[in-house]
Amino acid sequence: MSKARCFALVDCNNFYASCEKLFRPDLKHKPVVVLSNNDGCVVARSKEAKTLGIKMGVPAFQIREQLEQGKVLAFSSNYALYADMSARVMTTLEQLAPAVEVYSIDEAFLDLSGLGATQDLNAYGQHIRQTIQQWQGISVCVGIAPSKTLAKLANHAAKKWQKTAGVVDLSCRERQRKLLALLPVSEVWGIGSKLSVKLIKLGIETALDLADANPAFIRQQFSVVVSRIVQELNGESCLALEHVAPPKKEIVSSRSFGERITCKQQMQEAISEYVARACQKLRKERQQAKQLSVFLRTSPFSDKQRDPFYANNISQALAQPSADTRDFLSLAQTLLDRIWCDGYRYAKAGVMLSDFYDEGVYQACLFDHAPALPRADNLMSVIDQLNRSGKGKVWFASQGMQQTWSMKRGMLSPQYTTHWGDLPKVT
Repeated sequence: MSKARCFALVDCNNFYASCEKLFRPDLKHKPVVVLSNNDGCVVARSKEAKTLGIKMGVPAFQIREQLEQGKVLAFSSNYALYADMSARVMTTLEQLAPAVEVYSIDEAFLDLSGLGATQDLNAYGQHIRQTIQQWQGISVCVGIAPSKTLAKLANHAAKKWQKTAGVVDLSCRERQRKLLALLPVSEVWGIGSKLSVKLIKLGIETALDLADANPAFIRQQFSVVVSRIVQELNGESCLALEHVAPPKKEIVSSRSFGERITCKQQMQEAISEYVARACQKLRKERQQAKQLSVFLRTSPFSDKQRDPFYANNISQALAQPSADTRDFLSLAQTLLDRIWCDGYRYAKAGVMLSDFYDEGVYQACLFDHAPALPRADNLMSVIDQLNRSGKGKVWFASQGMQQTWSMKRGMLSPQYTTHWGDLPKVT
C-alpha cells in the first residue's frame, strides 16, 4: 500500500435542518426540527434543538407543547429541497477533489491521495468547508485519514469537538491512536450494536482495542469483513473509492398513508403513484425491470378488535423487461385485484421493481409476442424532463387528482430551488 493513500469524508452538519434554515434568515439561531413521513417523528435537529434535549426519533406529539409555544419550529420533510441541495454540494466537491464517491445524501468520500505531499491537508479541509459554506450556505465537517474507516472516525471527532474547527487530519499514526483510545468500539464504521456487544465480551471496548486485535483471531471469531475493519483502523486501506455507484438490484416505492384507506379506488391511485415514482427512478438508473411486486397492509399497532390485521403481497413478471410506466401500471392493477380485501383499514402499501437488465441487452424468447409500445422511450423521456423542470407535472390518470390518501406534510416548506413558483423573492 502506498503511504500517500489518503481519503477525506465530508459530512453536512444537521443537513435537513440546515436546508430549512438556509432560506429563512429569521431562524438562524432558533431551534428547528424536521419530521418524518406523516409528520410522525423527529428525523433531523438543528444544534439549538439538540441543546434543548430533543432526541432523534422522538414522536412529534411528545414535543407538542414546545411547538405550540413557539420554542421549537417544525418542518415536514421536503425531499425535493434536500435532494437538490445535496446535488449542489456534491457538484462543488467534484470541483475541489480529484475523485468523489457520493456515500449518502449528505456525505461523500474524497480521494486526496498524493495531495499531502504538496499542501497542508488541514488547510485543504478548511478550504472545503469555507467553499461549501460560501457557495451553498451549508456547514460541513471534514475527516482526513489514510483509510475510509479512519476518515469516518476523524469526521466524528470533527463534529464532536469544537476545538477542531470542523477538520480533523489523522495522517499521523500517533493522532490516530489517541483518537481510537477515546472512542467506544460501537463508534467504528461497520460495527453495529449487536457486534459491539460481542466484542465487549471479548474485552474489546474501545476502537483502539479493536485496532490492536489480531486480524486472524477476529476473522475466526467474526468474519473477513471485521478483520478488514481492523486493518483499516491501522491505516491500511482495504476499501477503495467507488467512482460509480453499484447498480441497484431493486427499487422500492412505498409510503404510509396520511389517512387510512378503505376504498379500493384510492388504493389503485396510491399504487399507481408508487409505480410511476419507481419507474422514474428505474429510468434514471438506465435500467429495465421485468418483475413487479405489490404489497399492502393494515397497521400492526392498531387495536385488533377495531382494526383486524391484514397484510399481503404478490409478484409477477412481464413478458419482457421494460422501463415504460404504462406496462407496470397495467400489471399493478391486475395484481392489486388479487390481494385486495374489503373491510380493512389499510395503513401502508407499495411496489417493488426487480430483475433488472441493462438497456438493450435482453435476449427475447422466440415465442415472445409482446413488443414495446411505439415510441415508448421518447414518451417516457419527455415526461421525466417535464417533471424535473419545476414548471409543472405530468401524470397518468390512474394516479388520481386529489390524492387525499397521500402522507401528511402539514408543515412543508416551499421548494425554493426546484419550483419556479417557490423561488425566493427579493424586495
